[in-house]
Amino acid sequence: MRKLVLASQKGGVGKTTLALHLAVAAHEAGAGPVVMVDVDPQGSLALTWNLRKAEHPAMARTTIAELEHTLRDLEADGFRLVVIDTPPAITATISSVLALADLVVVPTRPSPIDLASVGATLDMLERSGNQPFFFVINAAKPATRLIQQTLSALALHGRVAATIFDRVDFPTAMIDGRTAGEMDPNGKAATEIAGLWEILAARLNKQGGSR
Repeated sequence: MRKLVLASQKGGVGKTTLALHLAVAAHEAGAGPVVMVDVDPQGSLALTWNLRKAEHPAMARTTIAELEHTLRDLEADGFRLVVIDTPPAITATISSVLALADLVVVPTRPSPIDLASVGATLDMLERSGNQPFFFVINAAKPATRLIQQTLSALALHGRVAATIFDRVDFPTAMIDGRTAGEMDPNGKAATEIAGLWEILAARLNKQGGSR
């Protein structure tokens, strides 16, 4: 079972939105069974999942302290991919989650404040064992210089997997627990998420599920 973790020291970067969208994209691409795990005390991912009518992907409830045991159970149940949403924090417990990851996604908005927080997230990754990771520029405004500036800044530290733009389909779809792709499969938001998942899936497949 492969473990994809979304992590960022800064809040408000769209981890939960990406977690749901990537889990659904993975399921639709045949990478399942897929299960989501929400270890953020706010529980936003679990709350959104409760609104869904679709049965897949699944949702597992646990705590950070019980996560490793939960992951063993999920693997025994036959799940092939788990997508884990984490809280915005720098703590030893978050590092323990990252240590379990096969791949980490670090979302950041294209803004000076968000970029300033990236260093803390990278430090957290280093302390947890230097897991492979990708940056994702999230909620970007089209045709702004900030995107290129952000790309250049992040490229000094790691690979940027994709730029996801600020599209109304994301919040609109999540009102009832859907993803942008489920609401409009041919929309630009759906295309961006599908492209991001392809990149992440290629890396996970290359690793063969091992770190």
